[in-house]
Amino acid sequence: MLKTVIFVAAGLLVLAVAGLLVFVYVVQNVEQPDYTLVRQDGDFELRDYPALTVAEVRRGGARKQALSAGFSPLARYIFAKERPGEKIAMTAPVIQQPAAPGSAAAGASQWTVGFIMPKEAVSAGLPDPANADVRLSELPPRRVAAVRFSGRTTDTHTAEQRKRLEDWISAQGLDINSEPVYAYYNDPLTPGPLRRNEILLDVGAD
Repeated sequence: MLKTVIFVAAGLLVLAVAGLLVFVYVVQNVEQPDYTLVRQDGDFELRDYPALTVAEVRRGGARKQALSAGFSPLARYIFAKERPGEKIAMTAPVIQQPAAPGSAAAGASQWTVGFIMPKEAVSAGLPDPANADVRLSELPPRRVAAVRFSGRTTDTHTAEQRKRLEDWISAQGLDINSEPVYAYYNDPLTPGPLRRNEILLDVGAD
């Protein structure tokens, strides 16, 4: 009996380690948007992003509910479930932002959830979404301040990280020009300590 328990435990451990390696591999090998690093200070970075094309949907509800509701129609678009043509490669991160100014609290009624489109697909010409909820938009070139953190993105944790970022921006003598963008790099099964999350705020150039 003891040998069986040990054998099962060892098997589960092997599966867990294999799954962990898959998570790390996927995050490291999907396309992420290019940016120029202007300044780094521990967990904080000042970045310059080029123009980016985003497929996005608007969803209501609390932050995490809206994120979950917005993911499915975007996934159906890139995986060609509702349209003809080729699939579009998945990228990271998935981004989320309050849709209305001043509604950045966790209970904001409207959010935009977006997938950043890969450069090759943009160059080739993106297919039109079949679902009217999905729209393609372009984010202009911008300078952002970002804070990177691990763990689960609970409302409390994200509020703490946003406050840290706002304090850092203030200390740099910069102005905040946008609602926060929440960036999620991992799927929901990735363990908290290995997760990469970011909050980004547009700022004026120094």
